[in-house]
Amino acid sequence: MRSQSDVDDKIHRAVEKVLSRNIDGLKHLDGLALDHGVTPKDIVYSRGSMKLYHYQPVCDEIYRVPIVLIMSLINRYYIVDLAPGQSFVEYLVAQGFDVYLIDWGLPRKEHKHFSFDDYVNNFLPDCLDKVAEDCGEEEVSLIGYCLGGVIASLYTALHPDKNVKNLVTIATPVNTEGMPLYKSWADNKTFDIDKIVDQLGNIPGGMIDSMLQALRPLQKTAGRMQLLDNAGDDKFLEAHYRFERWTADQVPIAGEAARQLFQDFLRDNKLVKGQLEISGETVNLEHISAPFLHVTAVHDHIVPTAASKELIGLIGSEDKSEIALKGGHVSLIAGGNAVFRLWPKVANWLAERSL
Repeated sequence: MRSQSDVDDKIHRAVEKVLSRNIDGLKHLDGLALDHGVTPKDIVYSRGSMKLYHYQPVCDEIYRVPIVLIMSLINRYYIVDLAPGQSFVEYLVAQGFDVYLIDWGLPRKEHKHFSFDDYVNNFLPDCLDKVAEDCGEEEVSLIGYCLGGVIASLYTALHPDKNVKNLVTIATPVNTEGMPLYKSWADNKTFDIDKIVDQLGNIPGGMIDSMLQALRPLQKTAGRMQLLDNAGDDKFLEAHYRFERWTADQVPIAGEAARQLFQDFLRDNKLVKGQLEISGETVNLEHISAPFLHVTAVHDHIVPTAASKELIGLIGSEDKSEIALKGGHVSLIAGGNAVFRLWPKVANWLAERSL
């Protein structure tokens, strides 16, 4: 336990280190807010606030099957493209993959009626049609992160004869019994999701951030102490500020999608029970036959192993694998060790299945 004098001394030394920086260094840290999503890309399609990006190839030869990255509904897309050298997208492009990404954007008031039905059976297939038009290939490899993995799985299960050549899900929940805090909110009658959606329309990003912080209430404090410990390390500071900016950049959830998420997914756990309906059709994950890879994070507090471990058993594919890697929910895909742990494993798995 640190005494107050120890903390005061550490703060004093940190301030001295910051003040000793030259002006260029301070400008460099100031400019970090502009340093994200920088891998060269083109917008090949947009619809409302949604955008479909195509990242510019850098290799003379690319794999035949393009990758489409599907992000979560509650976070900004640039977690997979934080900065040069800290970008999953940049890595995949450098390995010779043709990479697309769906940025769901920020739902506005007029989008409050958007539901998972729309994302799974309308927006996603619309984007996949545009990918086919753009690159000339009908087949795609879907990579879904967190709730993006749920959307990718739902689509693939409902359309098993369509265009999904490979399916990769990363830190994707399926059994909400393994997410006790989230489930307690959904089960608590005082948390009236219908009333919140009816009054607010969309669920504000700040409310979502508060829920996430409740999972680890001392995380921000610990992060500040870690920042003090590394006040003289420019690389650490840059990485820290990028993650801080991303975690604070919360996205509101469209009202009807939030209602489904709380009632059908969190409260009633319908996906793992085989009872979830999308556009009136019951989702059966056994209908997925495409090669399947699921990656989990050992220290994930947002999607614990207990919430994700049953996914691979529900998938009907003969060619299916699961990998458990060290890391947390975010560090798994974007942390300093992701380039050694996650990225090569996903790229190698896809390489032999993308010819």
